[in-house]
Amino acid sequence: MTQPPADLSSLIARNRPRYRTATEFVEAALREAILSGVLPGGLPLRQEELATAFGVSRMPVREALRQLEARALVEFHPHRGAVVVEISAEDSADIGAIRAALEPAALRLSLPHLTATDLDLAEELIAEMDAEADPGRMGELNRRFHMTLYARAGQPRLLALTEQHLAAADRYLRFQFAALGYHPRSQDEHGALLAACRRGDADAACALVVQHVALASEQLTAFLKDRPATPSA
Repeated sequence: MTQPPADLSSLIARNRPRYRTATEFVEAALREAILSGVLPGGLPLRQEELATAFGVSRMPVREALRQLEARALVEFHPHRGAVVVEISAEDSADIGAIRAALEPAALRLSLPHLTATDLDLAEELIAEMDAEADPGRMGELNRRFHMTLYARAGQPRLLALTEQHLAAADRYLRFQFAALGYHPRSQDEHGALLAACRRGDADAACALVVQHVALASEQLTAFLKDRPATPSA
């Protein structure tokens, strides 16, 4: 990015008066540019160029990029520095389909062996998610909640695959929080799932897992498909 796209320059001008600190200003404008597709996936974000474009020093740019990394909008590569994440509707739908197949299978095997301690831990994790604002931490808590319910499945390969795809979904979850905001509905679904597990109702619990995964995947996939085509930089 040798110079900012015209649309980014417009976002910079619009966001400048709205934020108290340079870091907040840079982070907000870059977040909007990434989510809207103005800055496409794979684009390097060079700190010096951004500092010049925003009229700030490199320090707030560096801090803003780290905040965007926590939201899964930017990733850091050893020899390329910060890069806009490549994220697609197709990949989102693919991960959602895999999770919808794996997770109910793991839950059905695990549910008869879940202990009161397991269920209490899952409830504590829901409460932690209610109080959490950091997207990175939210993703970690979400993984722990789900894996707590699947952990007694007794099938190591199935659990490894399930956890692998939960990890793959994490950046999409964080991207979803950044793009669409936190939705209390997801926590309601977690609560309903836990209630079904406490009742020992495997059919209801598995149906809730499929619905939970499918709704989140459909929502993000629709958002990604509806984004305008990326302008040329």
